[in-house]
Amino acid sequence: MSEHIYGHEHPESDRTRGGGFTLWFTGLSGSGKTTIAHVIGPLLEERGHIVEYMDGDTIRTHLSRGLGFSKEDRDTNIERIGWVASRLTRHGATVICAAISPYEETRRKARHLVEQFGPFVEVFVKASVDECARRDVKGLYEKAFKGEIKEFTGVSDPYEPPLSPELTLDTEHDSAEEDAAKVLSLLEERQLIPAAQPA
Repeated sequence: MSEHIYGHEHPESDRTRGGGFTLWFTGLSGSGKTTIAHVIGPLLEERGHIVEYMDGDTIRTHLSRGLGFSKEDRDTNIERIGWVASRLTRHGATVICAAISPYEETRRKARHLVEQFGPFVEVFVKASVDECARRDVKGLYEKAFKGEIKEFTGVSDPYEPPLSPELTLDTEHDSAEEDAAKVLSLLEERQLIPAAQPA
């Protein structure tokens, strides 16, 4: 049926609300992306930002339901997230994306979509496969090591670390709160958020 669906050319406004940006966390499953996102989101809201979360698991439940884990499906999933993030950025939102997003080329595509309307801040959430497996309460890594789960990133499917992220966080040595502070500091330096007011 899809070959009979044709996208309409709607008028495209060149207006943006301003102030929007996308904070893109990438890293292995279990590296700490979502944990850090949940720490930093409320802190950004305290500074007056409208925050929208785009978590990988949530997106697969709604926007990308039915997609598998082949490279093509993974790329489609990330391109969808990138497109939605670009629209939200255009309307002034602070978008926090936490998705494995394993392939460099697809992350570049997401960056290109977003940067038409606002800054794209890529944060590499770094942790070894062994550490991620140790944290894994669902037992997914154990199943992947046994070959029970195919195409599992970091085990049977590649993860391509970012070549030049705006920030790298080492979650094996720092707490989520310490990493969130580093992100806030970077956003302040880039004047994407106001500096914290003294207590």
